[in-house]
Amino acid sequence: MTTAQTRTMLSARGLMKSFGAVTAADNVNIEIPTGQRVSLIGSNGAGKTTFVNMVTGYLKPDAGTIELDCLPIAGLGPRRITGMGVARSFQIPQLALDMSALDNMLVAAACNDGHQSFWRPAHASDRIDRAMAMLSKFNLEEHAHRRVSELPGGVRKLLDIAMALTGSPKLLLLDEPTSGVSVDEKFPMMDTISAALASENITVLFVEHDMEIVTRYSDRVIAFYSGRVIADDLPSKVLEDAQVQRYVTGSLKQGH
Repeated sequence: MTTAQTRTMLSARGLMKSFGAVTAADNVNIEIPTGQRVSLIGSNGAGKTTFVNMVTGYLKPDAGTIELDCLPIAGLGPRRITGMGVARSFQIPQLALDMSALDNMLVAAACNDGHQSFWRPAHASDRIDRAMAMLSKFNLEEHAHRRVSELPGGVRKLLDIAMALTGSPKLLLLDEPTSGVSVDEKFPMMDTISAALASENITVLFVEHDMEIVTRYSDRVIAFYSGRVIADDLPSKVLEDAQVQRYVTGSLKQGH
């Protein structure tokens, strides 16, 4: 994995977010250097998804600041934040099932470039070459002309991440990349993702419930519980933390 650099890519200070009587973010403070691979862990409702939604503009914090590469982004909409260099893939891939993998890539590239029409500018030969190069990074070139509806779940996940990279983001957020993937496939899939990202100058945050994946592919782990960060350190240290074992990994072992 890429080692951390000194420059800060993402800075969150004093983030607060409540939904009625439920506090989803309680004075969250996180600094993430450029190039770091960070996993966010916590049981359902712990606050990790709320944090990701605030970073990506789907939620506006009640208080606090968020900076991307020293620029304030708290309260901006998803499209604006995407344009500033943040990309996201979802637990359920957001794909056009009746289109080919290549056409999905071309649509994503056209959207990231701000083109209104995908059919003309997005099909220029240089765009196709770039899309095929990205598919190749994820070992997906053999699927380029297959309809997405025919592709296995793991391949769809890789395609969704490849599409997120068409805009050359600074920060990539992955929502449970191995969810729904078989035990035999999860490590090869993460190896593919890691290899593809190794050549990209990109900072990665991923929400993950699989502690084997967290241990093997993270530079750092941030554990959430009840809207608060309860541990933030190297994977081995976080997973040995008493609060993490009580509130996170214990419940995860029971639920998975």
